[in-house]
Amino acid sequence: MTPDEAWKILESAERLCDEATVHAAIARLAGEITARLKDRYPLVLAVMGGSVFFAGHLLPRLRFPLEFDYIHASRYGNATSGGRIVWTVAPRENVKDRSVLVLDDILDGGETLAAIRERVNALGAAAFYSAVLTDKNIGRDKPVIPDFVGLKLPNRYVFGCGMDVSGAWRNLPEIYAVKDS
Repeated sequence: MTPDEAWKILESAERLCDEATVHAAIARLAGEITARLKDRYPLVLAVMGGSVFFAGHLLPRLRFPLEFDYIHASRYGNATSGGRIVWTVAPRENVKDRSVLVLDDILDGGETLAAIRERVNALGAAAFYSAVLTDKNIGRDKPVIPDFVGLKLPNRYVFGCGMDVSGAWRNLPEIYAVKDS
């Protein structure tokens, strides 16, 4: 994608959530997560690369001891629809006997998060929790329900706040939907 193409996508997109709404959701999530996990010394795993924005804004608000690491699993790459799970960095043995909190940018169909949960539990985690910045209403049941959800979104192709469109615009502080074609 060229810079001009990226700008055209943004200029024609619809803003779904402004920056204040996103930050309010993250603050609320921090309170909910703290109430539930503050005494557990959890291992927090950020799913790369989409959760970088979410993790970067959430972690400073979690005022309890935690260990941080990352994993990288994807079904999309630069595509707009999912395929098989690809593990670039799988969960490590440090999940054994731990309460694990996985952070992700969006819950679309739920297959990626379900595969992460399966892998973390197979490695012997004591408890598995998940927090997503956004949960997309796809009109059907998903194989996993996150413990913590920031924002509910319509079933549209969205970007910003860690979510990309053809590799661009993860860095936006707002959430946009691509113009319907």
